[in-house]
Amino acid sequence: MNILILGSGGREHTFAWKIVQSPKCEHLFVAPGNSGTAEIATNVNIGVTDFEAIKELVLDKNIDIVVVGPEDPLVQGVHDYFLNDEAIKHVSVIGPQKVAAELEGSKEFAKEFLYRHNIPTAAYESFTKETVEKGYVFLETLNPPYVLKADGLAAGKGVVILNDLDEAKAELKSMLVDAKFGAASTKVVIEEFLDGIELSCFVLTDGENYKILPTAKDYKRIGEGDTGLNTGGMGAVSPVPFATEEFLAKIEERIVKPTVNGFKKDNLPYVGFVFIGLIKVGDDPKVIEYNVRMGDPETEVVLPRLKNDFVEILQAMSNGTLDKINIEIDERAATTIMLVSGGYPEAYEKGKEIVGVEAIEGSIPFHAGAQIQEDGKIVTSGGRVMAITSYGETYQEAIKKSYQNIEKLHFDKMNYRKDIGFDL
Repeated sequence: MNILILGSGGREHTFAWKIVQSPKCEHLFVAPGNSGTAEIATNVNIGVTDFEAIKELVLDKNIDIVVVGPEDPLVQGVHDYFLNDEAIKHVSVIGPQKVAAELEGSKEFAKEFLYRHNIPTAAYESFTKETVEKGYVFLETLNPPYVLKADGLAAGKGVVILNDLDEAKAELKSMLVDAKFGAASTKVVIEEFLDGIELSCFVLTDGENYKILPTAKDYKRIGEGDTGLNTGGMGAVSPVPFATEEFLAKIEERIVKPTVNGFKKDNLPYVGFVFIGLIKVGDDPKVIEYNVRMGDPETEVVLPRLKNDFVEILQAMSNGTLDKINIEIDERAATTIMLVSGGYPEAYEKGKEIVGVEAIEGSIPFHAGAQIQEDGKIVTSGGRVMAITSYGETYQEAIKKSYQNIEKLHFDKMNYRKDIGFDL
């Protein structure tokens, strides 16, 4: 069958790497793709929200399944676009419909869903420009630190955590009144701070049945020791060492089951990946957020541990037979270290030549913000450039292998965290 992946990051390269291993995949296309996907699939220079061009490509190339990588097309309704068009409604789309994608598109929508289905999460209230004064009062009722979240999509940068009350009030004004995050912060959710250690749970669902993929933990801050600005993710580890069998059972009973049942009760049509951001408070899991797609860089450690034919899983998700699939997991640990452009997550330069990729041994380089030029050179094209994934009997062994291979790579101003897994 012919498959199309939408997206251009490390997550999409990992999808492509896994999909081309399946004998069921005849032709694989990636729009727009990167230098990594160019080596194993056909890149097509189409934006992920250019639905008209995507439709033309799907018809031209006889695409059977569309796998949606990033959140933007889902929140904008790409699945609905296919269902509402006679010419392409037969094509399977992996990703929820627009109404369900609001779980990531709106923090308030997600919090209301959590409360409605008694799923453990932090206490919260939401505010607009008109109610900013009430927001100040609500902040005064909380103990620091203060958590402020832009309601809409802010490219992973819309969450601010501050220790000082006056700073928190100033930040609330900046988000609501001064539109710091543009339309994303016309509404702001203020939450109680949950003190614990974070992890991610990934769930596959066909709308009726679900399967749970391995847990992962990612590292969001740019600096060692989890300091500095938030990024899209600087590395990840799977499995999560502190997630015991007992703790995983709590996640399934208290969070995964009521989430999937909630989709059905609320009539939220959901075929795709559910990425549940969790925090372990004491011995109990609580939900920080939902994402309606796979995480990045977590995909780079979760999918390599999946032994199944990924295309078989995608088929089962789209035709409602996920209950027939038995998920098989590699017992080894997988880790990934993200190489980023100098200056990221703030201003950075692009177009830096990446050398040494062919020298990597025993690790998998998943390309992210990297493109191949006509002369065959691979150059940087984004903030997060490449994820170096390794297996090991332990996560320490896997991390060591990734760092050994990173030493063979170079591009101007290359940066990465030297302490992934430090807190485990």
